[in-house]
Amino acid sequence: MLSLLLPRDAGWPLKLLFLGAHCDDIEIGCGGTLLQLLAARPDTEVSWVVFSATEAREQEARAAAALFLGGAARADVQVFRFRDGYFPYEGARIKECFDALRTRMDPDAVFTHYRDDRHQDHRTISDLAWNTWRRHLVLEYEVPKYDGDLGRPNLYSPLSRQTCMQKARAICEVFRSEAGKPWMTEDTFTALARLRGIECGAAEGFAEAFYCRKAVFSP
Repeated sequence: MLSLLLPRDAGWPLKLLFLGAHCDDIEIGCGGTLLQLLAARPDTEVSWVVFSATEAREQEARAAAALFLGGAARADVQVFRFRDGYFPYEGARIKECFDALRTRMDPDAVFTHYRDDRHQDHRTISDLAWNTWRRHLVLEYEVPKYDGDLGRPNLYSPLSRQTCMQKARAICEVFRSEAGKPWMTEDTFTALARLRGIECGAAEGFAEAFYCRKAVFSP
């Protein structure tokens, strides 16, 4: 299995953009990868954008961002108030946000939702990410849920057991407004990570998985 390495120019910070339709999506989809990236690359600059939140949920989102972004050299967190479940009908307004983001950042990698996710809000964010950063490395993360729409990813990020447990624990501790949901349990997140870890032969048995639809080979 071949490895993908992000830029390692010591004189230039690594710039990452994370996009989530809802307040816990980024943490669920790629929180472990983010924690390990920041540990390996303390020069990393992160832009973290959440598109739907109530006032209470925004507080949770910002608390979670503070936990996951503690190792970043710079972190910019934005939370919007688009209506949950209605993103396809708010597309023009959301696209204006993407256009504004594009003028401010040229990320090394964009983390966004899986294009074939069955949640309409997730698909909207994925489509606009590709529309806005079509010449960038775009990695689509997965969110386990009732729809049963998990696919066959082609890029894996092995996690240490400690990182996997840290991620799962943080999500369940911070997002208390979702505590009554049947999927909001630590074993939901560790179970998926365990399966993906098996698929990629992760050293400690855990991984997050992504869909990389386009990449350019530069020998």
